[in-house]
Amino acid sequence: MKIAVLKEEAEGERRVAATPETIRKLIALGATVSVEAGAGQSASIVDEDYRAAGAEIGERTAILPGAAIILCVQGPDPAILQDAAPGAVLIGTLNPIGERARVDAYAATGVEALAMEWMPRITRAQSMDILSSQSNLAGYKAVLDAAAEYGRVFPMMMTAAGTVTAARVFVMGVGVAGLQAIATARRLGAVVSATDVRSATREQIESLGAKAIFVDDVQGIEGEGAGGYATEMSEDYKARQAELVSAHIAKQDIVITTALIPGKPAPRLITDAQIATMRPGSVIVDLAVEQGGNVEGSELGQIVERHGVRIVGHRNVPSRLAADASALYARNLYNFIAAFWDAEGKHLSLPADDEIVAGTRVTQNGKVVNSRLA
Repeated sequence: MKIAVLKEEAEGERRVAATPETIRKLIALGATVSVEAGAGQSASIVDEDYRAAGAEIGERTAILPGAAIILCVQGPDPAILQDAAPGAVLIGTLNPIGERARVDAYAATGVEALAMEWMPRITRAQSMDILSSQSNLAGYKAVLDAAAEYGRVFPMMMTAAGTVTAARVFVMGVGVAGLQAIATARRLGAVVSATDVRSATREQIESLGAKAIFVDDVQGIEGEGAGGYATEMSEDYKARQAELVSAHIAKQDIVITTALIPGKPAPRLITDAQIATMRPGSVIVDLAVEQGGNVEGSELGQIVERHGVRIVGHRNVPSRLAADASALYARNLYNFIAAFWDAEGKHLSLPADDEIVAGTRVTQNGKVVNSRLA
């Protein structure tokens, strides 16, 4: 079975879907692997590294013919998949809701598309969870981006010339990215606090040495913690949360927002009026900017200033750590393939009744089949 690894074409995308490490493992399964020339260059992987791992290197027109599995980071133009084997399996981050027309085109092409971002949050899928691996890096990078924009130091410093107070960092949304942001800010010496609509995260926040900021006497959200994600908050909770946050945010130097709701625009956590209460020179990093943003006034791909506060809205934050992001992403994809690899027939076998397959499969046999796209 031939596996093709594509070079990414999306603006600013520096990651790659396979590394020399995962290519060796795929070849050990019995597959042959072809990599598009230059695919790993932005992730500090040269073509010779892929050749040394056993892969063939070629232009896209050379590697796609006969490919039964196609690995990508972001979904490619459907037109380029015409040369792949009939029924080829496309595995990557496909944004099925935001790019529905492209998903329909995959179906028309006959490609079986698997959206890895729709991996179920179950124990046996943890090693395949691209959202977790990439969010972990995004949370880390968000703190570094904040530090780069912040005109002061993070830790308290006692010097002969006087004492410099520690920065105050507030993390809003304590999923994988938020937890890593807390840990990173703490390591840099900041005084850290955090909040989330899921009360179960309080213990996680405190275990990392941060202060938990919670509305305690109001019901939080409907379906709290379902699948590991937050869902929509009650109106009463929203009002109380806004009041609490407004009082707290005015005292913060740096705010990092990470809140996302699957399949919906990112919830608005910070208003312009709240930004105006922060002192000039403060920084907000909006990790949800690609889904509409948690922060009023944040702009995708831009650093803007409002009321003297810098609002950072970098796109595709994991790609800003391309080498490590690629290594983790590639392992996620390999773990998925290995879990469904038929060792005797040396091919991928995807049973329709498997929870992981049903969750990630979006097209099959010329149709859009995932219930989330009904």
